[in-house]
Amino acid sequence: MSAESTTQEKYVTLRDRNIKLFGKWDWEGIEIKDPGLRDYICLKPVYLPHSGGRHAKRRFGKADVNIVERLINKLMRGGRNTGKKHLAYNIVKKAFDIIYLRTGKNPIQVLVDAIQNAAPREETTRIAYGGIVYHVAVDVAPQRRVDLALRFIAEGAKMAAFSNPKSIEECLADEIILAANNDPKSYAIRQKDEIERIAAASR
Repeated sequence: MSAESTTQEKYVTLRDRNIKLFGKWDWEGIEIKDPGLRDYICLKPVYLPHSGGRHAKRRFGKADVNIVERLINKLMRGGRNTGKKHLAYNIVKKAFDIIYLRTGKNPIQVLVDAIQNAAPREETTRIAYGGIVYHVAVDVAPQRRVDLALRFIAEGAKMAAFSNPKSIEECLADEIILAANNDPKSYAIRQKDEIERIAAASR
């Protein structure tokens, strides 16, 4: 290995250490306790979570998209936020500030904990056999577990903010904090428990 490449690697490593999300939140020390999700929760250090969709055409490429950006993308789905990435970006940025003020913890770690708690481990699939359709319990793939957790968190925030004086930023912060604490008041936790309950009954 040449001296030049070694110097470049040291520079990249040092640069990555100094990168903070939104210029505030450190990427170091974030712990993923669920071993099944470690390869699917991307914690690559970025200042601005916006990849421009460069992974969109590659199969399973979303596993390489930063987890905060994936939350932003989920907030853009359906309704009036469709395509408004800057709006969704500001919602998440303000929600992270609220999470820090309420918990005193790194908001990235709180989000990762929420995803781990809200990711269902078992669900049902439809099986047709001899003209009869019935449901069978199956394990959930790790990629789908992360997808469902992010979807439930975004849906819970949108539903809580609808016809409510509380802003979407406060509702998103509440949802993430409740899910991180495994609180049944969280929409995401309730959805996960319901899916797992139906699966347990279909065994």
